[in-house]
Amino acid sequence: MFRARVAPAAAVVCFAASLAFVAPASAQDPDQLPSTANLETAGKKSVSVAPHGHQNGQAHARFGIPDIDSLVNFNGHYFADGFDTDGNLKHEWYFNTIGNPPQLGGTTTINAPVVPVIMDLRNADGTPRFVNGKPLVSDPTPFVQPVLNSPVFQDASFTSSGTPTQFTDAVQRAEYFNKAKADWHTRLAPSVKTTRRMVLKRGTYQFALNPDGTCCRFILVDFNTFVNALFPAVATDTTTPIGAAENAGDITTKDLSSFLFPNTFLADFSTGDCCVLGFHSYDFEPGDAGKKQPEKRYVVDYASWISPGLFGGGFQDVTALSHEIAEAYNDPFVVSDGIHNLTPWWLAPFGLCDHVLETGDVLEGLPNATFPMTMNGMTYHPQNEALLQWFEFESPSSALGGVYSYPDTTVLPHLSAPQLPGCK
Repeated sequence: MFRARVAPAAAVVCFAASLAFVAPASAQDPDQLPSTANLETAGKKSVSVAPHGHQNGQAHARFGIPDIDSLVNFNGHYFADGFDTDGNLKHEWYFNTIGNPPQLGGTTTINAPVVPVIMDLRNADGTPRFVNGKPLVSDPTPFVQPVLNSPVFQDASFTSSGTPTQFTDAVQRAEYFNKAKADWHTRLAPSVKTTRRMVLKRGTYQFALNPDGTCCRFILVDFNTFVNALFPAVATDTTTPIGAAENAGDITTKDLSSFLFPNTFLADFSTGDCCVLGFHSYDFEPGDAGKKQPEKRYVVDYASWISPGLFGGGFQDVTALSHEIAEAYNDPFVVSDGIHNLTPWWLAPFGLCDHVLETGDVLEGLPNATFPMTMNGMTYHPQNEALLQWFEFESPSSALGGVYSYPDTTVLPHLSAPQLPGCK
């Protein structure tokens, strides 16, 4: 993922050195970075954020995970030799995916609320903060319409579909090309919801102003602080963006909800490691078996709009959003049951080692990780995705054209060599 699990293992990667590479100028506040700073030498990373909830619960869907109130999903399995986390040899693996099974055909439409989030950077005592007489507040509004116009939500031409379709549907159709009926689609229906606000206190963030002195060219936030400020602490909490959206009915358990931030990236301030550009996870509320009420799961993603020039490798505009939504399709419940979407250990071409079905992570460290697409007057940069067949160690691949990646079918030409746990 630029990915999400909060707790089983938040992997935050990393600059070559540390955040000191954008050290503040002497006349600026210690947490202010130069307006000319960029993050080109930073490691661009997704992390996994564990499901956030108000007590542990059991993980209702027609074909998928039973006894939950969440979006439609289906299960599958495959056979491949590999090792589980404890080093035990394992042959059968299980996956879980958003939508309906490809063999059924037809179109499944998932509501996709987009919740813009204002970043309100405060003083340590919680009062509004001003720099050069201007409030330290960053507004995502200018990026909302470009996101809606992007291939994440608008139709474009892809080789996996006979008619134009959305980016993630095209990836899924490539993945299941030889199993799916011709009319099978899993589409998103976007809608913009009430803008929410994240308030952070000084010491938990750093920032670089725009050249005109306004906030902000980019913002760096301490990872754990951000996660706690995004998810509600209790079901009735309306102080966080997710909690406020849930309680207002802006997002429901049947949706795939995106929280859109303005050039807001996450770092580990204790080590200088940076930058997380997005993650996906879910917020849950426990069910009541006595009242036949299943556990509620709100599937969500955090993704930052990325302005040009901040990162290298073509990472800009909707790279993070496309990455997280594609991964949420393939792993909506982030291995929460310890069974679905664990895979044999794999080693990505750029050195990442893991054993979860996170389709964007395999390619995010490559120089050609993104797939430029020009539409609606703008060139967008969604990220290429690894296909299920790569995680299955399937040879030859049963995907469209026998490939392992899409839309660029050339970026992942080979399977990983089989790996021991931890790729030792």
